[in-house]
Amino acid sequence: MSELNPYARFLDGRKLDAILASTASSIARLLKDIGAGRIYDSPAPGKWSPAEIVCHLADCELVFAFRLRQTLAEDAPEIQPFDQERWAGTYPGISVEQALNTFTTTRKWNLLFLSIALPAAAARPVTHPERGEMTFLTLVETMAGHDLNHLEQLQKMAQAALFADS
Repeated sequence: MSELNPYARFLDGRKLDAILASTASSIARLLKDIGAGRIYDSPAPGKWSPAEIVCHLADCELVFAFRLRQTLAEDAPEIQPFDQERWAGTYPGISVEQALNTFTTTRKWNLLFLSIALPAAAARPVTHPERGEMTFLTLVETMAGHDLNHLEQLQKMAQAALFADS
């Protein structure tokens, strides 16, 4: 069994709601820093472009939306993993603007949901078939760590773009 939250190492001590609430604006700022001419460029063979990362974040936000709600609606549900590489097959047909809009709108909805559900739901049990038994709060921590992981990737791409332009 793998660790419950594989993104825990990215958590930086800030409140989870602060991380989650700032992600969309951080993505927008980083995309601007990367520049429109590089948004669809992969930084290396086999690596996602900035646009593909934003599409992935939009997909994950939809997945987290369902998982969070399932955890409150069912008794100890088992959530389903998904193959992110297979889901990424559709990304070339999606603009970064569409992906960011989807992420931003869904994140706002999830933040409202979390503001109502927490802290009462924090200990509700849920099982991930690959990670094991966890709680509602673990899902929220995973969301925040996942955000920070991908923001770090976008930050590196933005730094590379600034370096290339100088």
